[in-house]
Amino acid sequence: MAQSSAIDKAVRRTRWSWYFYDFGNSAYASVILLAVFSVYFSSVVVDHIKGPSLWNLAVGIAAVIVAVMSPVLGTIADFSRAKKKLLFVFTALSVVCTGLLFFVQKGDVAMGMIFFILAEIGYRASQVFYDALLVDVSTPETIGKVSGNGWALGMLGGIVALILVLIPIQFIKIPGIESTLMVRISFLITAVFYAVSSIPVFLNVKQINEPEKLAAGESTFGHAFKKLGETFRDVKRYKEFIKYAIAFLIYNDGIMMLMDNASIIAAILYGFQTQELIILIIILQVAGAGGAFLGGWISQKYSSKQAILWSLIMLMGVIALLFFIQSKAVFYLIGALAGFSLSGVQAVSRTMVSQLSPQEKTAEFYGFLSVAGRTSTFVGPLVFGSVYALMINWYSNPAHGFTEAMVKANAMYWAIGSVVAFLLIGMFFLLRVRKVTHKDPIKFD
Repeated sequence: MAQSSAIDKAVRRTRWSWYFYDFGNSAYASVILLAVFSVYFSSVVVDHIKGPSLWNLAVGIAAVIVAVMSPVLGTIADFSRAKKKLLFVFTALSVVCTGLLFFVQKGDVAMGMIFFILAEIGYRASQVFYDALLVDVSTPETIGKVSGNGWALGMLGGIVALILVLIPIQFIKIPGIESTLMVRISFLITAVFYAVSSIPVFLNVKQINEPEKLAAGESTFGHAFKKLGETFRDVKRYKEFIKYAIAFLIYNDGIMMLMDNASIIAAILYGFQTQELIILIIILQVAGAGGAFLGGWISQKYSSKQAILWSLIMLMGVIALLFFIQSKAVFYLIGALAGFSLSGVQAVSRTMVSQLSPQEKTAEFYGFLSVAGRTSTFVGPLVFGSVYALMINWYSNPAHGFTEAMVKANAMYWAIGSVVAFLLIGMFFLLRVRKVTHKDPIKFD
């Protein structure tokens, strides 16, 4: 009995350590991507006319770099069992460059883009290895619940970080000091929060499998490319994963387009200021925690596929409301519903990968999914930014007689429409993927 209790305690400590990494890196997502830096860059460092397009370009550049790196890094992690080491390297990159955003001020466009791109590369690449550790902290029966719990705690971490940065931005005013100082200090707070919360995963989470040995004369990178080649040649064995990767690539386009531009949409369509944006994202995160819990429950009780489909349908309905609602107050409700459905999709998407891949190739498959996801976060922002820029040019024609506010709003509606298209097409392809549960798993020969 005592031994069983000790084992249960160790399992809980390991899982909570894994959860707390999500708690910390959600600070980056909440402050840098969602609430503060995205709008600071697009409206202060640049401006609202060119800012959204340059912001989406920066997101896309980072996505391409991670897309190229992820499959190789994932294969190396599976072979060398270096998930934690690589997780540390990319976490450190993201933390340091997030802190360096403090030095970005009005007109520092190149500096802002470089620091953000490096921070984004670290954040996105680290997720390959963090997600790959999911199989080390769960079982096939609990993987959906553990994944959902991690995502939910991540939402709560985002809320805590947003409250921490809201306090100085809202209440600390220093006469004679430029007004954006507290906004820039929020980037330092985010970096520290991210770093401290990541410590438990490095101390307490252990990888189950021992490292394999390289063959004589074979390098780690050479073996990585060899393993990738084998996976490509053997792709027919993993047809359900490939089908899901295609669906994920498309619907994840829409999700990332929406997340990366959420605050910009709120600022342009509803005139949200920094403090209001932080409150909006806090509401989104609270609702997101509930969505992650529900998504995990649906995944475990029914299937991950059903959980994702229901969340996508809800998300499309919420986005459609943007075309009819003009009230800032109602937009807070829309944000809550969007956060609820977004988190349901994202929390369960990583569970799908574990269910559709052999355990010994988990990190490699997360790498492949990252290729799909990171490629989509290049294509998505490219489409969103291009549509916005094209419509800005069209509506700016003096012959059309639109004010500047109307030009930006109309262009944004067109860009939002492209989000809906990606979600709808992605859902169509998801319908073709087999439903998998822990009671009816895919068997790999």
